[in-house]
Amino acid sequence: MIKWIDDSGTEKDIVVSSRIRYARNLKNHKFPIILDKKESEEIFKEISDVVKSKDIYGKNFSHFKTSDIPPLEKNMLIERHIISPALIENQGMSGFIMSNDEKISIMINEEDHLRLQVLSSGLNLMECLEKADEIDSILDEKLEYAYHKQFGYITACPTNLGTGLRASSMLHLPALVMTGRLEKLLNTISKFGISVRGVYGEGSKSIGYLFQISNQTTLGNDEKTIVEKIEKIAIQIVNKEREAREYLLNENRLELDDRVHRAYGIVTNCTKITTDEAVKLLSLVKLGVDTGLLEKYKDINFNKLFVEIQPMNIQFEAREELNEIERDTKRAEIIKTAFNKESE
Repeated sequence: MIKWIDDSGTEKDIVVSSRIRYARNLKNHKFPIILDKKESEEIFKEISDVVKSKDIYGKNFSHFKTSDIPPLEKNMLIERHIISPALIENQGMSGFIMSNDEKISIMINEEDHLRLQVLSSGLNLMECLEKADEIDSILDEKLEYAYHKQFGYITACPTNLGTGLRASSMLHLPALVMTGRLEKLLNTISKFGISVRGVYGEGSKSIGYLFQISNQTTLGNDEKTIVEKIEKIAIQIVNKEREAREYLLNENRLELDDRVHRAYGIVTNCTKITTDEAVKLLSLVKLGVDTGLLEKYKDINFNKLFVEIQPMNIQFEAREELNEIERDTKRAEIIKTAFNKESE
């Protein structure tokens, strides 16, 4: 069961999620890329002990060595955005700590010793920042961070120097893509130090009209200024997406209605469907719901459904080994069940 995507928050029809991530390293320890196993275990214990000794928002936390987690579960956690692919690549040395509601995670010995992440549905970056900042302060009381008066927090990658903060929002932008307006908009925002990535961050592709925006650098501004900038850009993109949706409804309604209902017909009647096709078609159906063409299904949490139909999530929930065709069949069943519940 996916816990953290609760279909709430500002601009939730377009902004899928918000994330604040802090990168930190411990003083007098080598960077993870050159750690040996003994030192990596010392770092894990040091961070883990601090979390165990503190009351953080009254939440329960689970502590994991990455090498102890089955491959299926690790990939499922990546699909849920709780851990990163880079953590798995360093699994002999890494671990993570996760809150019971999955909204807070601390990755240990990924690219840096500590990657603190706070997740939320909708456009809630400032709220996430407040939580992340409070947790960071709690950890800082016991952990000695690597810090330079001029350059700020010392990180493995120079682009994270300074605050070590990465603020990002995931946005659903089908109308901008369909009207051909997205590329120009993205070129414009890139001039303001904003990067655009795929669903799983750097190096990943966009699927189902989902795009992730975040700050490119962390040096030179304080945390609040960075987050305010990302929120401002996100709101501008949201407004442009709304304008594009209005354009489609007013100028090309028949074509939009046809694409939405064709997508609806396929996802509610197919007996098997691939991940890419399902996400793309569900994105069109979500657009239809958000524009009132399929208002009947407004209570479906599409953002959660996007994650539930990912391969490893299907495999994990099935609790048995499934081949590709079986997963595609199960995916079709999950989608039809979601729509049938709203039809009852």
